[in-house]
Amino acid sequence: MLAKCLAALAASTFCLAALANGLPPTVLQALKAARIPAASVAVVVQPVDTEAPLVAHNAAAPMNPASVMKLVTTYAALDLLGPAYTWKTTVWTEDSAVDGVLGGNLYIRGSGDPRFAIEHLTALLRQIQARGVRQIAGDIVLDRSVFNVPSIDPGAFDDKPMRPYNVGPDGFLLNFRALRFTLQPDNGRPRVLMETPSEGLRIDNQLRTSNGDCGSNWKDLIKVQLIPENSGNRLAFSGSFAARCGEKPLSLSPLPADAQTSGLIRALWKELGGSLNGQVRAGTLPLDAKQLTQHESAPLADAVRDINKFSNNVMARQVFLTIGNDTAPATAERARQRITDWLAARNLRFGELVLDNGSGLSRIERISADSLNRLLLDAWKSPVMPEFVSSLPIVGIDGTMKKRLNGSAATGRAHIKTGTLDGVKAASGYALDALGHRYAVTFLINHPHAQAGSAAIDALLVWVAQRRVGEKMPVLENE
Repeated sequence: MLAKCLAALAASTFCLAALANGLPPTVLQALKAARIPAASVAVVVQPVDTEAPLVAHNAAAPMNPASVMKLVTTYAALDLLGPAYTWKTTVWTEDSAVDGVLGGNLYIRGSGDPRFAIEHLTALLRQIQARGVRQIAGDIVLDRSVFNVPSIDPGAFDDKPMRPYNVGPDGFLLNFRALRFTLQPDNGRPRVLMETPSEGLRIDNQLRTSNGDCGSNWKDLIKVQLIPENSGNRLAFSGSFAARCGEKPLSLSPLPADAQTSGLIRALWKELGGSLNGQVRAGTLPLDAKQLTQHESAPLADAVRDINKFSNNVMARQVFLTIGNDTAPATAERARQRITDWLAARNLRFGELVLDNGSGLSRIERISADSLNRLLLDAWKSPVMPEFVSSLPIVGIDGTMKKRLNGSAATGRAHIKTGTLDGVKAASGYALDALGHRYAVTFLINHPHAQAGSAAIDALLVWVAQRRVGEKMPVLENE
């Protein structure tokens, strides 16, 4: 390509641009169409088995990676904790049950399990009853002390406090602190079905039916308000729902942690035939308590797959804090320090790195394309490489890349983690060329028009997929 550009130098200003930026022409075209200047992007493409990058543009520039930061968190977790690491949610009592009655409190101690869901809680409550506890005279006490983190304002990030991705970390995270609803068109007023049980929560359906199309922003047309009442809470739905939407699922996180766990535990305990005289409340495990039973999670490798395939922010924050749990209780500061020490031990000193919560749902997190590239190359040589790579979305096949590049040369030939925030578009992972050679690929965009940058990222992945060994690409830094 370099020879062709030099030969056509007098006639082609586009070749000059390609040389100056070190980017493939198709990528530059897509950036131009999106009105994103090359100075606002950083790109590195490097074969996993050579020391020289094929493309290195703005490689050292610190940039916000959005959810691509999950690569740092998940690789560190796999290496430091091990793919088989599990979380154990334990149940304790101070006294033994007599004729099915537990005279005191029942304690449930959380472990920071990132995906302790309704089905796991139900199984755990069944285990409790199988061990002779049917009636609890005292309270059910929830111990969240495995994490020492301040509470967060769920609406601070994007003014959408009930969206489940804004839930903060929790030592006893239950069902992602989410309630699942189903919306159904009906004559006159849409129906709101509450599928997640929550004792004390009442639905006030004030939705109206609209006759318009069901756009991608249908959720934004629904307003939800939590209204405290003497007997519990009322969740009021207003706004409009288009009949053409058909049946739609809607997950919300309207309740504080204590109210959500209390409502769900009470409802399920009652469904199983148990009775509770006291409350469900926060507290700590007494020193003289004895373990009754426990739930053990699926291994970390499964959690990492969910985090990266579907970009689950809540799970990423839970895993991030678990990394810092070598000296309990876990703190974000300890997690940051342990990851920094781990990187340094692997000779991966990223001077520009700024870790906030490890999920990428942050305005302050920073890393360079060069550092991400070095991380990918290091992971490729790691014993946990199979678990790490298989956790990334496959282009055109699954996860956050399922609907992108379908039927293209890149379909099924790249494992790519994506990231999106206002002003940020990012992708990083591994891609195969036309002859089966593998490359580490990173593409970061920080610009107000970043949301239009997907085409440029896709163009790079297709360019790699179509490339054959021996084709030259100018490697010119623009730093």
